[in-house]
Amino acid sequence: MIDRREFRMTCHDAARKTGGKVIEFRFSDRAAPNFHQGVIAYRDRLIAAVCSRDLALVTLAEPRTIEITDGAESGPLTFLDDPDLLAVMAGRYRVLTTAELNQPCDPTLWPNLDPRDIRYWKPNTLGEALFNYWD
Repeated sequence: MIDRREFRMTCHDAARKTGGKVIEFRFSDRAAPNFHQGVIAYRDRLIAAVCSRDLALVTLAEPRTIEITDGAESGPLTFLDDPDLLAVMAGRYRVLTTAELNQPCDPTLWPNLDPRDIRYWKPNTLGEALFNYWD
């Protein structure tokens, strides 16, 4: 399990160093989704720092709701790249870029992925396999 306190500190540090401000944390305590988000506001956009709950992996995406309700989006995340923000986070987590996450999913390279989930959900990309709303 990822330490929420460390994730919070990382998000605040990254936001401060890149001219943004953390406005919200969205933590998942249920089976789905399998990630947490720290929403960072910049003058012209919002970016979610997305951290796997179980692996020390972080990426950036468009902010998404955590709770699944009628009409809530639970499909694949829309990943974003911000080299400055990712560089600050790289000291504490393995950072994954959009290019990496949009590659086809090769479970042999990611032994922590459950083969049963891969067979059942059939993710098209590595990003879908690592950051998802599967139950």
